[in-house]
Amino acid sequence: MPNTKFKSLLHLFIFFWVFSTCFSRPITYPPQTNLLFPSDAVSILSFKSKADLDNKLLYALNERFDYCQWRGVKCSQGRVVRYTLQNSGLRGVFPANSLSRLDQLRVLSLHNNSLSGPIPDLSSLYNLKSLFLDRNNFSGTFPPSILFLHRITTLDLSHNGLTGPIPANLTALERVNILRLEWNQFNGSLPPLNQSFLLIFNVSGNNLTGKIPVTPTLSKFNTTAFSLNPGLCGEIIHKACTSRAPFFGSPSASGTLGQSTEAQSGGAVVLQPPSSPKKHRRTGMLLGFTIGIALILFSALLALAVVRKQSGKQRVDSQKTKATTAASLEVTNSNPGNPRTRLQEASERKIVIPEIQKLKRSGNLVFVGGEVEGYSLEQLMRASAELLGRGTMGTTYKAVVDRQLILTVKRLDAGKTAVTAGEDFEQHMDAVGGLIHPNLVPLRAYFQAKGERLVIYDFQPNGSVFNLVHGSRSTRAKPLHWTSCLKIAEDVAQGLAYIHQASRLVHGNLKSTNVLLGTDFEACLTDYCLAVLADSPSTEDPDYAAYKAPEVRKSNRRLTPKSDVYAFGVLLLELLTGKHPSQHPVLVPHDILEWVRTTREDDVRENQRLGMLTEVASVCSLTSPEQRPAMWQVLKMIREIKERAMM
Repeated sequence: MPNTKFKSLLHLFIFFWVFSTCFSRPITYPPQTNLLFPSDAVSILSFKSKADLDNKLLYALNERFDYCQWRGVKCSQGRVVRYTLQNSGLRGVFPANSLSRLDQLRVLSLHNNSLSGPIPDLSSLYNLKSLFLDRNNFSGTFPPSILFLHRITTLDLSHNGLTGPIPANLTALERVNILRLEWNQFNGSLPPLNQSFLLIFNVSGNNLTGKIPVTPTLSKFNTTAFSLNPGLCGEIIHKACTSRAPFFGSPSASGTLGQSTEAQSGGAVVLQPPSSPKKHRRTGMLLGFTIGIALILFSALLALAVVRKQSGKQRVDSQKTKATTAASLEVTNSNPGNPRTRLQEASERKIVIPEIQKLKRSGNLVFVGGEVEGYSLEQLMRASAELLGRGTMGTTYKAVVDRQLILTVKRLDAGKTAVTAGEDFEQHMDAVGGLIHPNLVPLRAYFQAKGERLVIYDFQPNGSVFNLVHGSRSTRAKPLHWTSCLKIAEDVAQGLAYIHQASRLVHGNLKSTNVLLGTDFEACLTDYCLAVLADSPSTEDPDYAAYKAPEVRKSNRRLTPKSDVYAFGVLLLELLTGKHPSQHPVLVPHDILEWVRTTREDDVRENQRLGMLTEVASVCSLTSPEQRPAMWQVLKMIREIKERAMM
C-alpha cells in the first residue's frame, strides 16, 4: 500500500514537471517553417488583415505557391506581378508596409471598394506601371511617393476625398498616358503638364483655381476635363482671367483701389488729387458715345450672321441627297494592296458637317465603365482609319484620333446582327462595359443610331494569337514552345473564368483572331459577349465553325459557359500543334496526344508537360457539355501544371 501511494505521488510530480517545462517557455518553430510563407504571401496577408474587415477574401496558404492562386493575384516565376481586387467589397484601410513590399508588382487595382484613410508610401514599387485606387474613400493629400514611380503609365485616384495641391513635380512622370484625378478636393493651381504620351486626363470636380497653363498637352483636351472647378480660367476653357472692375467709381471700389495702391507703393499711402465735376461730365459723355457705337456695330454683325446662316442652310439642303452619312466607315481601295479607310473627312467636305450633326441628334458616343469622355463623335468621324479585317460580327478598323489616340473601332454589320431594341442594346453594352480584367481588351465606348452600331476598344499593338501561331502565309507555321502555350492558355482561361463568374454573360466567339497581345505580350480577349447580338442563320463563318461546340453547331442552341470551354479546348490544341482548327482530325481522346506529338519537335523530357496540357485540351473539347469542366476548374488545372513546371 505505501508503494502504491509513493508511485502515485511520483507520477503526479513527473506530470507537473513536464507541464511546467513545456509551457513556461515560448514555443519556437524550426527555421525551415518560414519557407512556407514567402515574402509576397506575407505582404498580401498583411494587407488583408487591415483592408478586409468583412473577410471577403478567403485566402489559405497550405503549400508554398498557393498564394499565386489567390483571388486577384497573378504571378510570374513565383513573384506577384498583378494584384487586382476591383469591386471586391473591401472595407478598412490600406496599411503601410504591406503591398509596398511587392517589388515586382506591375499592376495594382483596388477600384471601387470602401477603403479609407491615407494612401501609404508606395515608392518601393519601382516596377509599377498601372495604379487604380479610384472610387474609394481615401483621404489626405496627394501621395508624394507616387512621384518616384517613374515607370508608371496609368494613374487613377479619382472619386476619393484627397485634398491639398496637385504637386508640380507630377510633370516628372514622363510615361503617364492616363491621369485621372477628378472628383476629389484638390485645390491650388494646375501644374503645367506636358507629357507627350498623355492621352486621357481629367481633373473635373475639384477646387482648383487660377489660369490653366497653355501647354501642347493640356490644350488638346476639351473643357469637360477641367469642368466643375469654378476658380479655373484661361484660354483652354474659354474663360477670361481678368479681374472685374466697375465702370463707375464707388466708395468700395475706391477703397479697394486705395489699398492696392498702398500695397504697390511699399506701405506709403498715395493720395489721388480730386477730379473736377467738368472732367466727370466729359468722361461720361465719351463713355456713353462709345457704348452706343458698339451696340450699333453688334446689331449689324448679328444681322449679317443670321443672313449667312440661312443661305448656307439652303445650299446644304439642296445637296443633302448627294451626301453620305459621316458615321459610316468607307473603305477606298484605290490601291488594292493597301486598303485605306476614311471616316468621311469633314474638314475637307463642308457637306458632311450637317450629317454629323444629324447623327449626333439621333445617337451619340456612350462611354462605359466610368470612362471619361476623351474624344467626341465628331473627332472619331474625322479620324484616319485603316481596315484591320472582317469577321463574324462585322468590320474592324484601326482609328487614329487627332494623330495621337489609337483606338479599335468595330462596326457591327446590320445584316449579321439581330434586330434588338435600342434600350436592350444599351443595357447589354453597359453590362459588357462593366467587365474589367487585365485579360480583357477594355471596352471604352459604343455608339448606335439608325442602322449603325459601333463598338470602341483600346488598340492592342502586338497583333493576335492567330498571327503569332500561324505567321505569314509564305512561311510554314511552327508550333509555339510549350511554355508560351502555357502562358497564353493561362491568360485566356483567366479572362473567360472572370466573364463567367462576374456576370451571366459568355464570350461566345472565342478563336485565335479574337485573342490579342497587349503591351506586355499578355493575351487579352476581344469581341467578348457580342455573339448574343448575332443573327445565327446569317453569321455562319467557316473559320469559326470549328470552334463551335457540337450542341450549338447542330441545333443552334443558346451559347453557354460550357460552349466557351469547348472553344478553349480547340484553341489550346491550335496553340500546341500550330494547326488551324479546320485541319484538326476527329480523334478519340487517347489518340489526341499522339497526334499532338507528331506535329511538334519537343525534347523527350518535355513529354510529361505536353501530355498534361493535351489532357486539359481533350477534357475541354468533349462532345457532351455535362462532361466538360467549368472554366474555373480549367484555370486550376493550368495553374497546377505551371506549379509543377516551376518546381
